[in-house]
Amino acid sequence: MGKYLKRIGTFFTMLLMLTALWSMTAMAATDTDRNAFYVQVPADWESPCVWAWDSDGNNAFEAWPGEEMEADPENEGWYYIWLPSFANHVIVNANDGSVQTEEQILDSNAAWMTVKAADTVEVTYEKQTSGEAPAYTEKFTVHAKVDESWENPCLWAWSAPDGTNAFEAWPGKAMKAGEDGWYTAKAPVFVNSVIINGNEGSVQTEDISIDPAEVWITVEADGTYDFSYTDPDKAAVADITVHVSAPADWESPCLWAWSAPDGTNAFASWPGEALEEGENGWLQKTVPGWINSVIVNGNEGGVQTTDISVESGKDIWIIVNGSEDYTVSYEEPELAAEETESDAAAEEATEAETAEEAEAVEEAKEKSSPAGPIAAVVIVAAAGAGIGIAAKKKKAGK
Repeated sequence: MGKYLKRIGTFFTMLLMLTALWSMTAMAATDTDRNAFYVQVPADWESPCVWAWDSDGNNAFEAWPGEEMEADPENEGWYYIWLPSFANHVIVNANDGSVQTEEQILDSNAAWMTVKAADTVEVTYEKQTSGEAPAYTEKFTVHAKVDESWENPCLWAWSAPDGTNAFEAWPGKAMKAGEDGWYTAKAPVFVNSVIINGNEGSVQTEDISIDPAEVWITVEADGTYDFSYTDPDKAAVADITVHVSAPADWESPCLWAWSAPDGTNAFASWPGEALEEGENGWLQKTVPGWINSVIVNGNEGGVQTTDISVESGKDIWIIVNGSEDYTVSYEEPELAAEETESDAAAEEATEAETAEEAEAVEEAKEKSSPAGPIAAVVIVAAAGAGIGIAAKKKKAGK
């Protein structure tokens, strides 16, 4: 009975998630409103970024640390970013995400924030800058992996054939190094041609014609290149299955999964996606094989494990007993056998209890006085009620 009810709960959970996903997709398609969000940061906070989301957990950006802010040329010391209007929860961070503010919940992200220190933040909705923010321009990410002899790689980008440049001067925008060996920079969507260069522009690729979409470019020492619109490192890794045994009081368990340290999420919004019923009593979810971190949560994200580091590319079995009490295995533990033994023991205990109650009724009949038959009826009724209660307890425990 418990498993049947669990299936019904899983069905309705998935239905609700599909409805939410549809709403989220509709929101992304129709909500194009953006606000200019301004920030001042301490002098030692380099390349400030903003991570932003709404109260339902819908993220404005795909991966931590979020989107890098632009320095406002007309207002020294101020950085700006155009945020989707729905994203009113923000964290400002810098130095590759190593310093950050606490979460700030804004009335509106058309705001001016002054960060004096990580724990000292002031927000105002009264204009603190002169003029207007530079117009919003949609951008896409260019990833490049270059030979080790190419130092300080840069991106040069323009629109052909009209020749409109994305950056002011050669060699273009400095690309940011990642821990995975890829450098990244963003270009406005009006460009259709790029050059990757290094060593202050003394080595470079030929002109590369591309579509204005996220692209990965691999460059050899002699400047020859290859490119793809899917991450070559992740495309080579097959999907995996995460199996979970969650506490009984964690309703509608979900899985949140991502890649650390780059912060690429497997799912669009917290608390992730609902775990589905699998074999041998396990809940399960198929996820990209490149993930290396997961959180199991329940009660709409109200309870959760701590971050769980896992090996990429391997199926995983996680037994969760509590938020910080869990075990991880890459081979299936004997969970089903343990559950069967437990159920059998409970059945034997119930049968023994029923036998004892029946014996007590017989003894009462033998000892009864002339009023005994009436008393025996009362005892039998009480015993029957006890059996009923025991049966109900057993069903509820499944």
